[in-house]
Amino acid sequence: MLDDNQLKNIIKNARDGIIKRNFTQSAELTLILKDIDVKKGFSINEVVNLPNKTMKTSSICVFASGDMGTRARKAQVDRVIEPDELDRLATNKKDARKVVKAYDFFFADTSLMSNVGRSLGQFMGPKGKMPSPITYGAPIENIAERFRGSVRARAKNQLNVSAKIGDEKMKDEHLVNNALAVISAIEKKLPQGDKNIRNTIIKFTMSNPSKDSTLGEKQK
Repeated sequence: MLDDNQLKNIIKNARDGIIKRNFTQSAELTLILKDIDVKKGFSINEVVNLPNKTMKTSSICVFASGDMGTRARKAQVDRVIEPDELDRLATNKKDARKVVKAYDFFFADTSLMSNVGRSLGQFMGPKGKMPSPITYGAPIENIAERFRGSVRARAKNQLNVSAKIGDEKMKDEHLVNNALAVISAIEKKLPQGDKNIRNTIIKFTMSNPSKDSTLGEKQK
């Protein structure tokens, strides 16, 4: 794994290349992988809880009704979808795609999991967004808080995996810590750990990518 100073240098180089705009630019980490046979069904779909919160938190949608739906709203999740609306989405592919695209994480009352699969599974599955089940009495408030500060790092049959690690207003050390959290989580899923990482790239929305390839070179 790259150390703090190496990551700080990558971030600094990316900052130096930022083209200023009138919005806060996101920072994204991309790992270019190597020595992995993607033809054998290689995939990563990791949820990483970032140690430092970003300005724009991840969005959450919950499929629930009754008490669970009420508690989800009190937890201020971004959207609660009840059974009637779920049935409507099953007949409207355009709206179903919009819902799947609009939210980062999905959760569902265990009693609705099969309904969600029938209604939205064909759109959620390919994007790695199938909902996590929530049992009766589960601490929705705690779950929502944790996932607001989490990101998804995903790769399917490809040699790169990306995740947002923050934004341009965050301190470099906070971006470094977030990057390290993502890298550590990905390394654990790779056959040879950090030996499978060729390049580490960090890019702000309006900047050139900044990368470090020394890790891969040292391990050739």
